Amino acid sequence: MSLFGNGLDAAVQKAFTRPAPKSAGAQMRYLVKQLKGTKPVAQMLRISQRTVERYVKDEIKKPRPGLAARLEHEVKKRWQPQIRAKARKKAATTGGIVIDTRARIGYTAPIGSTDEGRLRHLTVALPPHYAARLFDAQEQGATDRQLQQIAAEALKDVYFQDNGRRAGQLEEVRLADIEHLEFDL
Repeated sequence: MSLFGNGLDAAVQKAFTRPAPKSAGAQMRYLVKQLKGTKPVAQMLRISQRTVERYVKDEIKKPRPGLAARLEHEVKKRWQPQIRAKARKKAATTGGIVIDTRARIGYTAPIGSTDEGRLRHLTVALPPHYAARLFDAQEQGATDRQLQQIAAEALKDVYFQDNGRRAGQLEEVRLADIEHLEFDL
């Protein structure tokens, strides 16, 4: 996944009401229940069906680092789907989303202005329609670059242009050298 995609997922995961399973056996049992069998879990995790069965019975307790990462990713991707959907809907309709970033931000503007990119730390509350655009693009499989462009448009509108009250001739905002990125609902 990408920097922006992971950031959006982490923001939604903060809304979870219960923690996801931690042990390998509990994670494997959860996936077996969700996918209705050990064979689909084995194919998804690229391990043998017998290995899945051994994790389910707690015969194996400690997975290899690569398998542990895949296992945790797949569980978190499926954990509490209704709460995930509710949090996304709330952000996209009423709550909006907060972006906290430290990056080199530059912009395209008329000649004579100081449009050189500089390192900025911004924490900006974005309105719900930008949250909706970000979540919709993520669901449709947008690349990190596309999500970055949506976030740059949002920063241009909300931070630089103050919703149309200033910097009317600003054409484009660019995000580069992102050191930190975090979303919050």
